[in-house]
Amino acid sequence: MIDGKCSKRYPRALVSNTVTGNDGYPLYRRRSAEDGGKLATIQMRNGDIEVDNRWVVPYSPLLSKTYKAHINVEYCNSVKSIKYICKYVNKGSDMAVFGVQPERSDRNVVIHINEIAQYQAGRYISSNEAVWRILSFPIHERSPAVVHLAVHLENEQRVYFTAANVQQIALNPLATTLNAFFTLCQNDAFAKTLLYSEVPTCYTWNASRKSFERRKRGERVDGQPGIFKDTTIGRLYTLHPNQDECFFLRMLLVNVPGPTSFQQLRIVNGVTHVTFHSACQALNLLENDWDVCINDVCNTSHTNQIRALFAIILTACSPSSPRELWEKYKSHMAEDIFRRIRKKNSNMSMDFTSEIYNEALINQLGMPSPNRSAAASFDAELRREQNYNTGDLLSYVQSNIPKLTLEQKGIYDKIMQTVSNGVGEIFFLDAPGGTGKTFLIRLILAAIRSQNDIALALALSRIAATLLPGGRTVHSALKLPLNMQFIETPTCNITKASGMGKVLQKCKLIVWDECTMAHKKSLEALDYILTHKEIRSKTLMNNTM
Repeated sequence: MIDGKCSKRYPRALVSNTVTGNDGYPLYRRRSAEDGGKLATIQMRNGDIEVDNRWVVPYSPLLSKTYKAHINVEYCNSVKSIKYICKYVNKGSDMAVFGVQPERSDRNVVIHINEIAQYQAGRYISSNEAVWRILSFPIHERSPAVVHLAVHLENEQRVYFTAANVQQIALNPLATTLNAFFTLCQNDAFAKTLLYSEVPTCYTWNASRKSFERRKRGERVDGQPGIFKDTTIGRLYTLHPNQDECFFLRMLLVNVPGPTSFQQLRIVNGVTHVTFHSACQALNLLENDWDVCINDVCNTSHTNQIRALFAIILTACSPSSPRELWEKYKSHMAEDIFRRIRKKNSNMSMDFTSEIYNEALINQLGMPSPNRSAAASFDAELRREQNYNTGDLLSYVQSNIPKLTLEQKGIYDKIMQTVSNGVGEIFFLDAPGGTGKTFLIRLILAAIRSQNDIALALALSRIAATLLPGGRTVHSALKLPLNMQFIETPTCNITKASGMGKVLQKCKLIVWDECTMAHKKSLEALDYILTHKEIRSKTLMNNTM
């Protein structure tokens, strides 16, 4: 019972027929007394009570009689429903392997690579998953399908060649999805009505022929005989605005339907533009809000502040027309230089010159050299581990401690007492999947950090590290070597005076997720640096099975 209610959701609802629930478990038929169900009277201390089919737990009479105990038996018809019963059926690798291959500089040296041993060392398949694969049941699914579409400038696509076919590939490079799209629009009238990203909906990509072909199955398109569409999604590769013309080409491809060539994309209202950038401007695809921003600043701010704002816009905001912004506001950004030179030359009639504008450009990104002590070089590591809102963490701890089970509360109190007493201990937390290990660890980390103390969250893999607040990979944080299996006594590349050295000295707790998947020398390296370099901390080791 939890809060006066049954945690197993009894009594269940009455159901006239057995149906499958959303979670893959069946909702068994539970008939009411009016529908032919049965009632029973049970004698209790407080009096007799009547129970009906809502209170019956699914069971097998044969198993109950054989083992003389009640065994809950329910039929599962979905992989999702047995996910936690059989413990991470689809989890994948239970082991991570790091290694560095030696260079094959000497041809006389033969390096033996046992691929079978490497595969077995990095992959574990349980009996349940093995049977699932043998019976050819689906392991995963993706819906809808996604087709990646290339984006590149003319004659700048990526090509692969060998010494034997380099000349042939240079003369006749293989077509990309973008080149094939242009060819399709030249020969197919319906394709000219589609955007580049919409083509995979009605056409399939033939990788061997390097061309788009009409779909032969799917939903018919109204008014277009012989055209079928599917739910396939086309995704153009992402480009940063710093890539200039390629970025603006991508912008045109997602807004202009049916282009037949790179040149045709640059034609807007009968005018051929020199660049894709100017074509985007002609189509009003680029916003120019920075003009209003700089104009407002020019009325209220000093010249140095205007130059600083312009530098930030250039480096971080990717304005559509940086030259136009400069030409329009360069006099405002060079006003202090202009006044200083006019006063120095005692010439009140002089005007702005190219030299004055050039001086303003030189001062645009000019910054004074920082003056800081060498002792602050490790501040970044300390700030990273102390950059938490203690108020929010304290509220999180207070609201989640009542949610702990008795066993979790015992673990929480034991660890927090150890941290408070300053006694170094090692705890190993082991439990099946879905029992709340991550929830407990997040709560312990929040409790320590809410007191302005440092709690280091580590994991062997990056995926596991993302589950912990402030999580980092072990190799990144502790500077572990990748090929430690070939090193007799590997050590962490950390000194007492380094940033991570200071963090370990002040650390109250270390959480190491997936520690049993790590090489034993990783633990030995951490133990060595904590004991031989006078770096003390309390350590919590957690294993996610």
